[in-house]
Amino acid sequence: MLIRQLGRVDYLPTYEAMQAFTAGRDPATPDELWLCEHPPVFTQGLAGKADHVLHPGDIPVVATNRGGQVTHHGPGQVMAYPLIDLQRAGYFVKEYVYRLEEAVIRTLAHFGVTGHRVAGAPGIYVRLANPFDHSALRDPQPAHDPFRGLGKISALGIKVSRHKTYHGLALNVAMDLEPFARINPCGYAGLQTVDLSTIGVSTDWQTAAGVLGEHLDRLLSP
Repeated sequence: MLIRQLGRVDYLPTYEAMQAFTAGRDPATPDELWLCEHPPVFTQGLAGKADHVLHPGDIPVVATNRGGQVTHHGPGQVMAYPLIDLQRAGYFVKEYVYRLEEAVIRTLAHFGVTGHRVAGAPGIYVRLANPFDHSALRDPQPAHDPFRGLGKISALGIKVSRHKTYHGLALNVAMDLEPFARINPCGYAGLQTVDLSTIGVSTDWQTAAGVLGEHLDRLLSP
C-alpha cells in the first residue's frame, strides 16, 4: 500500500480527490493510504441529523456520503483515509472496520494508552479517569449510558463503493477540542471527546501519524 502524507489540506478538495481516485481506479490500481490534517470543519454523514449541529459558528459544515453522523476535524488530528480494494484484499466490510479500529487500539498502546470499543458505537474510546488502565471494560456497559466514564479519541466513518473504500478515521492527538461542544459528536449528546494531549500523552502529529500509518499498512494487507 502506498502511503501518502499530504500535510494540512482543505477537507472538500480531499473528499473530492478520494471520490475521483475511487471512480478512476481499475483492478490493477495499487491501494493507497492518505494521512493528513484539515483546517477546522464539521462533516456530516449520511445518517446525520441537522439538530445534532448545535451552533457551528464560523466553522463550515460539509455534507458527505460517508456513514455516521456529525464530527469535527481540525489541526492536531490525524486523518487516515485508506483507499482499499476489499475484493482484492479478501475481507468484507465488517472485518475492514474491525481492522481500522484495531490499528487505532495498537497505536494507542504504543503510547501506553488502552483503547476500547463500545458495542454499536464505531470508534475508539478511553477511560477518562485512567486511560492507562489496561483492564477490560465491564461487559456490557450500562444500557442507559454506554459511554459512562469514557471519552472518544477516535471517530470512524467510511464509504464503500463497488468494494472500494474511502473516507476513514480520525485520531485526536493535540487539537482544540472546543468545537466538539458545538455538536453532538457522532450523534450522541454529551459525549466527551478527548485527545492524546488531554489524557497526558506528549507527542506530535508526525509521530502519531507515522505509528498509525504503520499499523494500518500492516493490518489492512490482504
